[in-house]
Amino acid sequence: MARRRNQVLERAGRPDRLALLLADPAGFAWRVLKAFKANQGLLLAGAVAYYALLSIVPMLILTVIALSHFIDEAALLATLRHYLAWLLPGQSGAVVTELANFLAHREVLGWVLLASMLFFSSLAFTVLENAMSVVFHHRVVRRRHFAVSAVLPYVCILVLGMGLLVVTLVSGALQAVGREELHFLWLNWSLDHVSTALLYLLGFAGEVFVLTAIYLVLPVGRPSPAHALMGALAAAVLWEISRRVLVWYMATLSQIGQVYGSLTTAIAVLLSLELAAALLLLGAQVIAEFERLGHAEPAAAAGFRTPSASHG
Repeated sequence: MARRRNQVLERAGRPDRLALLLADPAGFAWRVLKAFKANQGLLLAGAVAYYALLSIVPMLILTVIALSHFIDEAALLATLRHYLAWLLPGQSGAVVTELANFLAHREVLGWVLLASMLFFSSLAFTVLENAMSVVFHHRVVRRRHFAVSAVLPYVCILVLGMGLLVVTLVSGALQAVGREELHFLWLNWSLDHVSTALLYLLGFAGEVFVLTAIYLVLPVGRPSPAHALMGALAAAVLWEISRRVLVWYMATLSQIGQVYGSLTTAIAVLLSLELAAALLLLGAQVIAEFERLGHAEPAAAAGFRTPSASHG
């Protein structure tokens, strides 16, 4: 009965929260940033980025090996190179090159190495689930069962693999369209620009879909689909802006190659992952603060704090 009453109150409160957001969007944005800082968002993003760095290559290797039984390996790697550029601006080529080198010697993949790769592939999702529990600390819900938390990362990997399969098929079809021309009377139009635009929209839609799925599945006591979509759109738009700034910075101002030498790729990938993780958690914070709109408790007062912060 209590759960049903909370659901009724949740539905009844949506118009009020939306009205509060539209009445003061700048205030809402400031509240999100304060809560993100109170929850040590950058610290959490650093942890997520570190484990994502450990997870990304094993996860991609396992995914490509599995999907290469159904799709040409070169097409898979080309799709990964194109869409990894969204996550790792300027570094997708280096990652795919290492991936291709491993796949060329896949015979070294034994059961022990396979088990270790599966373990490392799941680490990022486990840490991200814990980070989400900090962002959504205001929810009074029971903890997720240990078995569910243990299986959930592998379900996420499976779903991402299926998504890569679909994206590879669709992007291949769109690239084929780009090689065609439209003829009308004496006029000829190349469809290359149409194909490029559709590939971009496919990537952006896939980005929003993945973020929405993360916000629906990983937090305990999942939000409504509308709230998850709102947070996903906020994170995706911020990432679209940020990755372009990051590409420009790496190409024009950064001296990272001179500073880190052979470690440049790892440092650049880690920087991209940390920025992406910060925006992912910021999108989750948007959802959390929207859920709290209209409540008397200030967002920052209830935030997660380290012992030093609480004494400061």
